[in-house]
Amino acid sequence: MKRRYHVPNLERALQILELLAKNPEGMTISQIAEALGVPRNSVFRITATLLDRGYLIRDDATKAFQLSIKLLTLAYDGLSEGTLVEKAIPVMRRLRDRIGETVPLGVRTGTEGIVIAQVQGIHPFRFVFEPGRRLHLHTSAPGKALVAFLPEDEREELIARLPMPRYNERTITDPDRYREELERVRRLGYAVDRAEETEGVHCVAACILDRFGYPLAAIWVAGPSVRLPEKEFDSIGPIVREHAERISRSLGVVL
Repeated sequence: MKRRYHVPNLERALQILELLAKNPEGMTISQIAEALGVPRNSVFRITATLLDRGYLIRDDATKAFQLSIKLLTLAYDGLSEGTLVEKAIPVMRRLRDRIGETVPLGVRTGTEGIVIAQVQGIHPFRFVFEPGRRLHLHTSAPGKALVAFLPEDEREELIARLPMPRYNERTITDPDRYREELERVRRLGYAVDRAEETEGVHCVAACILDRFGYPLAAIWVAGPSVRLPEKEFDSIGPIVREHAERISRSLGVVL
């Protein structure tokens, strides 16, 4: 669209939201103004408006701004599957009861995944995935599941710009190896995380599809490797896939 139709202050507001998304620890007005190269007064007015509308929160001690969860809430509502969480939670509870581990629900946004809900595990020691937590697509089981079932052209475009930082010797950082992993995910219908980012943490995930067969979300089980050993992935994977398919069917998908 031609630049004459653009609204400068709206563009700046969006730039501020995107900047804060990349800096979850928060930024002050001066830091935002310097990072974006815009006047401090403009940043002051825009952040004040976003704060009043509930899109930002501010730390009274540091005066740093952070994103609130309002955008995340809008994202749920924007998925015509605003019923997604409502439909998923009962199935996630059944999966939790069967496996015993925490069962989160996540979606993809750009080159990241993000947690939108969870059902906590039954063990005294269990993992907690707060809504809003970000996930790496190249290491996390849900990230792999969400990327694997994208249309090929979209999948390739995403892989081309996907950051792949190394966390340990198990991290996949080579795009061709990643493609091989995604092919395995498509073949089996589930993805795994073999402690590829965090030592001692294993995950098994499966994709939830929308009515057009597009990857809408993913559910996964997450637990310590001693309770979710790699030798059990082949038995746990089909169970997670079966529960993801139940959620897909509840959204009107014919499998």
